[in-house]
Amino acid sequence: MNLEATDVLPAIVVGIGATLIMDVWNVFLKHAFGILSLNYCVLGRWLRHMEQGTVTHANIAAAAQRPFECTVGWIAHYTIGIVLAVVFVAMASGEWLVQPTLLPALLYGIGTVMFPFFLMQPSLGLGIAASRTSNPTQARLKSLGTHTVFGLGLYLCALGVSYVLRSM
Repeated sequence: MNLEATDVLPAIVVGIGATLIMDVWNVFLKHAFGILSLNYCVLGRWLRHMEQGTVTHANIAAAAQRPFECTVGWIAHYTIGIVLAVVFVAMASGEWLVQPTLLPALLYGIGTVMFPFFLMQPSLGLGIAASRTSNPTQARLKSLGTHTVFGLGLYLCALGVSYVLRSM
């Protein structure tokens, strides 16, 4: 893994853009099919409870609300997207930012579904890979689709960044 200092800002831009594309996808799913996305206030609640040493919950919805949980959740959501993008660019190399290719970004995006499946969902009380939800198959497909869109977003945003980098 090698990340040049000149690649950090473009990777951050790609991470913000890919996360935004993922959010637009989730808005589409909500309005077109009634499929709700993760409420990022819940992510913030989970993180705010960690301050008191509670990492896992039987049911995060039943956990006490915390001040600024929505703000914390949204900041964490975009920070996670940025970190994942920076890690990807470090693994792929800065050359990928100049000449992005779809397959590595798509596979990486799909691979990031391991974080909600095996870390976040169990910690929120939803079980491994949403096994304790009312419709595990739908939840799994939604997570997989969302992370696939994140990978596509990495590629699409890198195309824009590559245009700017080649123009310099």
